[in-house]
Amino acid sequence: MSVREPETRPAVRPRVRVHRFEHNPLITPGDVKPHRPDFEVIGAFNAGVTRFRGETLLLLRVAERPKSTDPNIVRVPVWDAKLGELRLETYDVSHGRFDVSDPRSIREISPKGRWHLRYISYLRLARSRDGKRFTIDDEPFLFPGNALESYGVEDPRITEIDGTYYITYSSVSPYGVGVGLARTRDFVTVERLGIVFPPENKDVVLFPERIGGAYYALHRPVPKGMGDPEIWIGKSPDLIHWGDHRPLLGIRPGKWDSLRIGGGAVPIRTPRGWLELYHAADDKNRYCMGAVLLDLADPTQVIARSEDPIFEPEAEYETQGYFGNVVFSCGVLLEGDTLQMYYGAADTSMAYAEMSLREVLDALVPV
Repeated sequence: MSVREPETRPAVRPRVRVHRFEHNPLITPGDVKPHRPDFEVIGAFNAGVTRFRGETLLLLRVAERPKSTDPNIVRVPVWDAKLGELRLETYDVSHGRFDVSDPRSIREISPKGRWHLRYISYLRLARSRDGKRFTIDDEPFLFPGNALESYGVEDPRITEIDGTYYITYSSVSPYGVGVGLARTRDFVTVERLGIVFPPENKDVVLFPERIGGAYYALHRPVPKGMGDPEIWIGKSPDLIHWGDHRPLLGIRPGKWDSLRIGGGAVPIRTPRGWLELYHAADDKNRYCMGAVLLDLADPTQVIARSEDPIFEPEAEYETQGYFGNVVFSCGVLLEGDTLQMYYGAADTSMAYAEMSLREVLDALVPV
């Protein structure tokens, strides 16, 4: 008589419960005054996040475009470094020489056609005492200021290290998308430190402390030949000069993170390892959030990763907007066991959600 072996079933990972703020979105384009009267705000999203002197600060990416009453005329804003001012380029799209199918850009239809953003992005501060109700500064905090920022500055992350707040941001120009670094101690004055990762690169996130005597950063180079847009890690002695770059986390064909991935929030130190919440898109450009756990002493080593998204676009303000089906976080604060996530929704607005740190860690699968 044979004995039947018991069935082995894969362990069911616990689901991460996401609690969206009932009054989402927190900040919409209508809440932000344009920096000049002939422009309109089309997005206030993807903010870097930190706490400073009893306040929660959101360093908003504000996207603006020139107002227009003629659908056949597209006016493109460009920072002119020689003139030291914003100028407008005008394009007549009624003749079919331009592709305007993507609301974010205009492209000449030719083998070497030029490409332009249809808006300009800059960074502006929003402040809150309770983390939910924000007032927005009247003036930009970081506006394009040189030739490498002529199409805008985007998607900041804020990392506090020894009392200085370092801001990484995408620097967009005809030369491509590189990563700039700036710093401030008071969120009144800000100092640019230059490009630290040249094009094509973005989604740079600094670790909040030295590890083994070195600074570490996650970044996302974008290969134009072989390779895919995936997360790499590099190290530096001074936050300016970077090296020892190596691949860290790759896309997974057929999954929710199959097209591109990039660093999201500043890594959070936990007893189990460095927790990084990352964003990813599938082949339908649906952006979700996942998580990865890195070794505390050697963050080049991946310990565990989420098989499924821990947070995905479901609410109307996440699925409908300037670029729908997007949740995109540049900042998370930790309060006890609560991950307080501020995130961009549909490339339009800022929203807020909470998750349990323990639930996120328990949902990860060892690799």
